[in-house]
Amino acid sequence: MAKKENKVQFNLKNAHYAVLTVADGVPTWATPVKLPGAVALSLDPQGEMTPFYADGIAYYNCNNNNGYSGDLEMARFLDQMLIDVWGFVKGETDGVLVENCNAETKAMALLFQIDGDADNQHYCLYNCMGTRPGISSGTNTQNKTPQTQKSTITASPLEDGNIMARTTAETPDEVRTNWYKTVYQKKATTEATS
Repeated sequence: MAKKENKVQFNLKNAHYAVLTVADGVPTWATPVKLPGAVALSLDPQGEMTPFYADGIAYYNCNNNNGYSGDLEMARFLDQMLIDVWGFVKGETDGVLVENCNAETKAMALLFQIDGDADNQHYCLYNCMGTRPGISSGTNTQNKTPQTQKSTITASPLEDGNIMARTTAETPDEVRTNWYKTVYQKKATTEATS
């Protein structure tokens, strides 16, 4: 039985990342890695509506969909993500992380959950690039206030045009249960030929 559709949404949680590799135009993702401490995610659509004028009117409107861009705020980005995505190197004997300006940032899928009043929605942004998280802190006063880190995320279309996948109230429980085990890809449907 289908669940009711949400009227409102709240509460970001269950953030994961999965490093993306594209070979011969075919995307593959590593196993998603849990990213605890998700604080906020704010992504704005990228692209614009461009009108084409003919016959003295806006004859056609072209919608340019370039994905999303915005900030992912975390309590703290994991050391493993610094290594996997931003190319930091961890010393084998001293355990020190070293950042090098020549390291290439890797693309990734970003998976997360947003709860609602009736259901929770699972999201997957397929092709994301993120800026390195900044470094900031402040002195403790009477209260200890955790300092957060942010990365500016750009989610771009894959070669096939896919940008994002999201569950709905009709999504089977099996799909939800397996959402963070592998990056969701729509299975190709085959039609019987007569």
